[in-house]
Amino acid sequence: MPRSAPLKTRLDDLCSRYDTAGALDLDPLSVALAYPDPLDREVAAFVAAHLAYGRVAPMLRAVRAALAPLGPRPAAWLRKTREGDARQSLHRNLEDWTWRFHTGRDVVAWLLAWKRLDQESGSGLESHLLPGPGEDGDAALSRLVQRLRRELPATYGLRFSLPDPLEGAACKRWRMFLRWMARSGWPDLGLWTRYPQDQLVIPLDTHVARVSRFIGLSARATPDGRMAREITEALRRLDPVDPLRYDFALSHLGILGDCPGVRRKTTCAACPLYAICRAR
Repeated sequence: MPRSAPLKTRLDDLCSRYDTAGALDLDPLSVALAYPDPLDREVAAFVAAHLAYGRVAPMLRAVRAALAPLGPRPAAWLRKTREGDARQSLHRNLEDWTWRFHTGRDVVAWLLAWKRLDQESGSGLESHLLPGPGEDGDAALSRLVQRLRRELPATYGLRFSLPDPLEGAACKRWRMFLRWMARSGWPDLGLWTRYPQDQLVIPLDTHVARVSRFIGLSARATPDGRMAREITEALRRLDPVDPLRYDFALSHLGILGDCPGVRRKTTCAACPLYAICRAR
C-alpha cells in the first residue's frame, strides 16, 4: 500500500484483516451468537457486554458461567420463572461466582432487571433505550441508567455497570451492547429495528483510544465520552452510513496483541496503519 493512501483505504484494509470468524472467537459477542433465538441473544448480550473487561479468555468463561443456570433458553427461563423463585435459584447457583468487580449477587440483580424491564415492554429492552421526542440516544441511556441506579443494590460491581453518558462517561459496555443490538452489519446482531443507528457511539476501550490517537482520530488524552464522540465523528466522515464498522478491527488490533504501542518497522510494517501511525 502506498504511503499516501487515504485513511479510509487503510482502515478498510484493517477491517478485511480482522473481520473474521477467528477474531470473533475472542470477542464477548460470540457468547450471544451461540444462541439461535433473538431474545436469548439479547439476554446473553446484556450480560456479556457488561462483564466485558479484563483478560479475554477468563472473561468469556465467567460470562458463560453466569448464563449457565438459565439453561439453553435464558429469556424463556426468565419469563416463565416467578421473580422470587428466579432469585432463589440464581442465588443458589451463582453463590460462588465472581468476575473481578462483579459477584454472583450482581449478576442475579442484572438478570432480574432484564426480567422486569421485559415484563414492562413485552419485547426486551429496546423500547427502554429509544430516544423520546427531541432526545438523543444519550438522554435515553441516561434515563435507564438512573432508574437502575435507584432500583438495583448499590454494590461496586453494579455501579461499575451503570455509568451515565450525561455525566461525561464513555459508557464502553453500554455502547457495545447498543452496537451489537442495533447495528446490522457483521458481526453485530442487528436485532433492534427501531433504535436510530445514527445515535450509536463507538465503545471506547483502551485499545480503540490508543490506536485512535496514533492515527489522528482524536487528540484527547482522557478516554471519556467526549473522546468517544470525537472518534465516532471522525469515522463518520469516512463512512457516513456505518462509521462503527471500524470498531471491531480497531479494538482487535489491540486485543489480539498485534499493536505493540511502539512504532517499529520490524514489528509494524505489515499493519495497514504503519505509514500514518504516530506512535513512538
